[in-house]
Amino acid sequence: MTEPFSLSALISAKIENSITKQTKAIFPDVTNHYETLFGGTALSWMDEIAFICATRFSRLRVVTVSTDRIDFKRPIPAGKIAELVAKVKRVGETSLVVGVEMFTEDMYGEGRELAVRGDFTFVAIDENKRPTKVLA
Repeated sequence: MTEPFSLSALISAKIENSITKQTKAIFPDVTNHYETLFGGTALSWMDEIAFICATRFSRLRVVTVSTDRIDFKRPIPAGKIAELVAKVKRVGETSLVVGVEMFTEDMYGEGRELAVRGDFTFVAIDENKRPTKVLA
C-alpha cells in the first residue's frame, strides 16, 4: 500500500533541497570608511542569495517585493570571511519568504557568529509578469 500524497512533506523536501549557501571574503573594496562591510553590499548579497533560493524552490520566475526586518547584529570587518545561508521560511499561494543569515568568521581562526539576518519576500510571476501560483 502506498502512502498518501503529503503536500507538507513535498514542501519540506523542496525547502531542504533549495537551501543556498555562499561564502565571501571581505576585501577592502566592499568596505566603508570604518573598514567594515558596507551595508548596501550586504543587502545586495542577501537579496541575490534569497533570489537564488526562491528560484531553486519554485523553479519559476520570481521578483523581490519586500524586505522585512534586516538586523545588523555586528559589523563585518575587512579580512573576515562571510557565509550567507538562505532558506525558505513560508510559502503562500503566489509568494514565498526566504530568510537569510550572514555569519562572520576569522580567516585564521575557528568559530563563527551571526552578523546579519533578514527576510525577503518574493512573488512568482508568469511570462506576462503577473503573479502565478508557487506550487502548481
